[in-house]
Amino acid sequence: MGLTTLSENRSHGGIQGVYDHASDAVGTTMTFSVYVPPHEDGAKLPVLWYLSGLTCTHANVTEKGAYRQACAQHGIIFVAPDTSPRGDDVPDDEAYDFGKGAGFYVDATQEPWARNFRMRSYIENELPNLVAANFPADMARQGITGHSMGGHGALTIALRNEGRFKSVSAFAPIVSPLNCPWGEKALGGYIGPDKSAWREYDTVALIEDGARLPDLLVDQGTADNFLKDQLKTGLLALAAKKADIPVTIRMQEGYDHSYYFIETFMADHVKWHAERLRQT
Repeated sequence: MGLTTLSENRSHGGIQGVYDHASDAVGTTMTFSVYVPPHEDGAKLPVLWYLSGLTCTHANVTEKGAYRQACAQHGIIFVAPDTSPRGDDVPDDEAYDFGKGAGFYVDATQEPWARNFRMRSYIENELPNLVAANFPADMARQGITGHSMGGHGALTIALRNEGRFKSVSAFAPIVSPLNCPWGEKALGGYIGPDKSAWREYDTVALIEDGARLPDLLVDQGTADNFLKDQLKTGLLALAAKKADIPVTIRMQEGYDHSYYFIETFMADHVKWHAERLRQT
């Protein structure tokens, strides 16, 4: 389970690294970033996964997410994967919301996507094993968060893997791909026309079908131009209420969908995760 170091830089007393490796899950080289905060020799640290949104790579949050100071303060490893397989042999689509940069954290079943677009397996299995083998990670203390498509990924992965993640949050997540244009395009293309097969990739549907989280934090900007047609935060609020899932949804006045929004509330999320990861 070897990896190649692309860069390492000291930040807030820790190390911000970027690495790549040959992935069996997606059949190509994958790049990801890891911030390891300062720690005593031999210590094992909790891990916070961050899943990025449409068009992004690991670099967006690594360069603009403003998480390192908070992670150093709370002693949390921060892992940021890519959003899709990359490479000349990987199939693609000319649209920004399908193909490379838009893996939607699914295991595709439709051609030509099925061979490479297996981001569910990559995030749920392969990358955690790689992180556990190469970093001082306490895999019994994992949290997960993400933005937009990555918020969708974080929520659905946590719901499908009940008990794995001790803390779950999201920034402006796509909460119901069954009910928005981004989701209909992605799941239809990757999974096929049978919408019953989409339910395992839909936060609201997973909750309706019995999946649960201990609690949840969501930040959503009121000036987000995707809120009404794509994100539909209200559907999550209704589903969580019916299922008695404690959820804090903070509608942040005047904030949009950008990393200016994310960086504003990132430290809050890191602290929120740290409080729950310390309890385990």
